Amino acid sequence: MMAKDEVVVWWMRTDDAERHLPQLEALLDDTERARAARFHFQRDRSSYIAAHALGRSLLSTYAGGDPTGWRFTTGDHGKPEVISPHSGPRLRLNLSHTHGLAAAILTLDHDVGIDVEWLDRKPAIDLAEHFFAPAECAHLAAVAPELVHEVFLTFWTLKEAYVKAIGKGLAQPLNSFALILDPLSIRFDDELAGDPAHWLLRRFQPTCDHLMALALYHPRPHNVTITTLAADSSLLLSTR
Repeated sequence: MMAKDEVVVWWMRTDDAERHLPQLEALLDDTERARAARFHFQRDRSSYIAAHALGRSLLSTYAGGDPTGWRFTTGDHGKPEVISPHSGPRLRLNLSHTHGLAAAILTLDHDVGIDVEWLDRKPAIDLAEHFFAPAECAHLAAVAPELVHEVFLTFWTLKEAYVKAIGKGLAQPLNSFALILDPLSIRFDDELAGDPAHWLLRRFQPTCDHLMALALYHPRPHNVTITTLAADSSLLLSTR
């Protein structure tokens, strides 16, 4: 079992998953397989399967058991939660996938979220004025034109990771909080949102084509240890 102050992040390229897709899909339950089948494009189906197989294998690596044995429930806003097979600290898992990459994050008890984005996705800078806080829009306006897209996606992944961590998804207005990139931190308009000092935020670039961000609520963020791993299909299938 992992330590209470430990966070583990696994990510994998989905082109690797596509070479072993039937075996990875076999790790999923009927509900996940049915949802995967509803994707119109094969690339989206592959990334969904990769993310869910990744999460199941991550759970089994740190908590034991077969990856196929894990069961999940959903919160009020649709956030999946692990049904723990034993009493004690709750396993907290979150998943994300985009074109070419899947990611999973695991910790104990604490609210956690992860998001990944493809850097070559169609620019959507105009979304900033509708979904970003004024300070974030001002930051975007001040950066060099060639950096705007990457900075926009940096904000976007961090904001997505935070709203996934609190379990509200896009039911939480993205302009109700502001992110500061240097030093990386968060600010709230509403005092009821809690102490921003208890939020640990991290950003990564796992490949030259992708950005990844995580958000973790923890009473002592400086005590947290983060472990990252570039996984592949052989690792996932070895956890059975």
